[in-house]
Amino acid sequence: MDLSLERVVEVAGRLNLLKPIATVITIAGTNGKGSCAAGLEAVYLRRGYKVGVFSSPILFKHNEYVRIQGTDVSDKQFCEAFEQIEKARGDITLTPFEFNALAAFYIFHQEKCDVWLLEVGLGGRFDATNVIESDLAIVTSIGIDHVEWLGDTREKIAYEKAGIFRNNKPVVCGDFDPPLTLIECAEQLDAPLYCQNKAFHYEKQDSTWTWQSATTHFKNLPIPTLALQNMSTVLMAVELLQPKLPVAVEIIEAAMANVRLIGRIHIIPGHVSRIFDVSHNPASAELLKKSLQEKNGSGKTRAVFSMLMDKDIVSTLQVMKDCIEEWHIAPLSIKRGATLPQLESSFAIAEIQNVQSYDSIVAAYEKALELSTEGDRVIVFGSFHTVADVGQAHANSFA
Repeated sequence: MDLSLERVVEVAGRLNLLKPIATVITIAGTNGKGSCAAGLEAVYLRRGYKVGVFSSPILFKHNEYVRIQGTDVSDKQFCEAFEQIEKARGDITLTPFEFNALAAFYIFHQEKCDVWLLEVGLGGRFDATNVIESDLAIVTSIGIDHVEWLGDTREKIAYEKAGIFRNNKPVVCGDFDPPLTLIECAEQLDAPLYCQNKAFHYEKQDSTWTWQSATTHFKNLPIPTLALQNMSTVLMAVELLQPKLPVAVEIIEAAMANVRLIGRIHIIPGHVSRIFDVSHNPASAELLKKSLQEKNGSGKTRAVFSMLMDKDIVSTLQVMKDCIEEWHIAPLSIKRGATLPQLESSFAIAEIQNVQSYDSIVAAYEKALELSTEGDRVIVFGSFHTVADVGQAHANSFA
């Protein structure tokens, strides 16, 4: 990786992509970026706007990086975009992520999208998505992750994510406790900052939830499948953009009832419930834990688990240890995956027993299902790659 924007700016300029005739929302954050993008996409699609989404990481195929009207773009569209980028770049080097970001911009431009939803890949300040001037910035949450690139404190990480802020353009922060550096960055740019539990609030009830800002109060909203913290952030962004992108209340309610995102506390009901979640750090594991506690089943809970070696495996396990009765673990099929000895050592440090080891995550999943009886649930989590490995081997896993 080359953490700079000059190369991407130059190529985007040559392709005339730097000033889109569209409303642009850039989304940064440690966790919740994909959920916020999906929530905004659901709202604006239902209203009838043409919506483009750039999102990462992917689960199964390259086309998932770019969606138009809720559908992954075709091989043909990607190849055409790559061909134009290749012609434009000359001798300028680009990373794979930068190629994909530029391809998204090119496709959105060609398709004349009304709304661009840009999910930051890493940090914000030097991310390829940041070459586009956004109309509104979102920071979903601030947690400790990617410390080798972003820093080892929430304050340092918040500073990197605040790099997507723009002069006098609104910022929505979904974190309940935003670091001071994020607030200071907004103040320096005169960017109006709207923070969760200050400028806007939500409250979960038995079967509905409420949301309130200084000017709007939604009652009896349907409970979505995605975390309310993120959907609350989405509603604040939608309210701030009403002058540009008007949306009626009934549209918002319908979108909340139908928003979906594969791999985010994705529950497949059945004889044995299966839950797929890409949580890969302690903060996202907290959300998964909360969801499991709210939907406590009648049987045993088994986990199919693996993580990348550069993640905080021990702290993630410590968050989840009281929710899981039996663990099935294996190394991932990529170089960054933690080895089996590394995983087993992490479980020992976290003082977790009842752990069974396998050669592959697919074998771990199949054994967990085999051991489960009616009322049990099997949870697959720890990484995008953990969920992807199971999904690729079992095509019906998400059906």
